[in-house]
Amino acid sequence: MASPTMIRIGLGHDTHRLGPGTGLVIGGITIPHDRRALGHSDADVLLHAITDAVLGAAALGDIGELFPDTDPANKGRDSAEMLRLAADRVAAAGWRVVNLDCVISAQRPKILPYRQQIRSRVAAILGIDEGSVWLKAKTGEGVGPIGAEEAIAAECVVLLERFKEAS
Repeated sequence: MASPTMIRIGLGHDTHRLGPGTGLVIGGITIPHDRRALGHSDADVLLHAITDAVLGAAALGDIGELFPDTDPANKGRDSAEMLRLAADRVAAAGWRVVNLDCVISAQRPKILPYRQQIRSRVAAILGIDEGSVWLKAKTGEGVGPIGAEEAIAAECVVLLERFKEAS
């Protein structure tokens, strides 16, 4: 009999349209900007990608299943709360986050000045060490919906390890 899998990886992706506004919520912080992400919740593209990555690695569904946009309770919902609830579900299944590597795709604003604050916030939400969270940013090079500032996207890869049998 094969031993149980002790590690798993998950991939998360999210894209949101952009519209006029006064700031973008990315990684649980608000970055001043003349655009905002449009969505049913607070439209935090990074936390949505992380939530999907964590749930997917544990084979526990996805953000749309847990927090459907058809449910009025999710209107304007804080994505940090959604990630925390998903992480709690993953922990109850016996998994913990080892690390995540994330990419934000946005023509503007520049993410680098906010990277450390975002990493700290994501680590706090997940209850992990800040050194286990990495974030990179890419522009659209003026091409496509991201380059034209019509959209923002995020991707995340997460590594989970088994720490106990599911409760």
